Amino acid sequence: MDGVVVIDKPAGKTSHDVVSSVKKLLGAKKAGHTGTLDPMATGVLPVCLNEATKLVQFLSADSKEYLATMLLGVKTDTLDTEGEIIGRSDKIVSDDAIKAALAEMVGKIKQVPPAYSAVKHCGKPLYYWARKGIIIESEPREVELKHIIVEDISYPRVTFRVACSKGTYIRTLCSDVGDLLGCGACLCSLRRLRSGFFSEDVAVSLANGSPLEKKNELQARMLPMTKLLPLLASIEVEDGLAGKLRDGFQPSVETMKAHVLPFLERGDMVKFINSSGYLVAIAEMLTPVSSFSEINEKCQAARIVRVFNNVQN
Repeated sequence: MDGVVVIDKPAGKTSHDVVSSVKKLLGAKKAGHTGTLDPMATGVLPVCLNEATKLVQFLSADSKEYLATMLLGVKTDTLDTEGEIIGRSDKIVSDDAIKAALAEMVGKIKQVPPAYSAVKHCGKPLYYWARKGIIIESEPREVELKHIIVEDISYPRVTFRVACSKGTYIRTLCSDVGDLLGCGACLCSLRRLRSGFFSEDVAVSLANGSPLEKKNELQARMLPMTKLLPLLASIEVEDGLAGKLRDGFQPSVETMKAHVLPFLERGDMVKFINSSGYLVAIAEMLTPVSSFSEINEKCQAARIVRVFNNVQN
């Protein structure tokens, strides 16, 4: 049982809670998610099972899309409505000003992670320190907001869709927009619509039904590893080479010449599959294919970064 199940996370549950429930229902040995959702948030939470947990680092780097509602005129210590109110404002701002402030955030911007977040400091998440009254000043991080579409303005609430890079905090976005408008703001609802190519239309709710019914549904809706990482170039290898790759063999130029695709560049990630289409390994190209003719055939051409045990789905 190696693959990904996309869960529609309910409000009030932590991402860890959801992973634990899925792991228990399916009897999986290992499980992990591809990006934390705050307890108040709902929506798409991909859960990787067994061998698929080795893909978390690749899947968590994907872009995300959210439907968010911010509350203007209120500031809290957690940057959302679940925190303590630390400021209020009666200032009224126009719809045009709201849209302009959100538009100003589109592109590459710097964000400071919230004091109540899972970002680590000295091995502990920031919320651990914040709950002890210790506020850690985090360094700003660059994120990218690809687009923001305003869905509704029912003052003081503003609902919008946002597509963004990994590591973007929508709570921080709301707070920054509130500061820009001069009235303050916080997040009051959040739903993740998409994480990479995982969308809400394939998400499974854990509510309703018996444990056996839910187990059967999760198994039926599980995405096999062969369908993950669709944007990576695939290289089919014979079973003998597949076995060597699993044993730690690093592909040489000579080995790759018979299999490699002509457009690959240095730094590109590729996936090796066997003759049955099962995932064998993921590698990073160390040199462009266009330079193969200039390099000693014994030189290493790619670096194996993950290998997978005889996955059968």
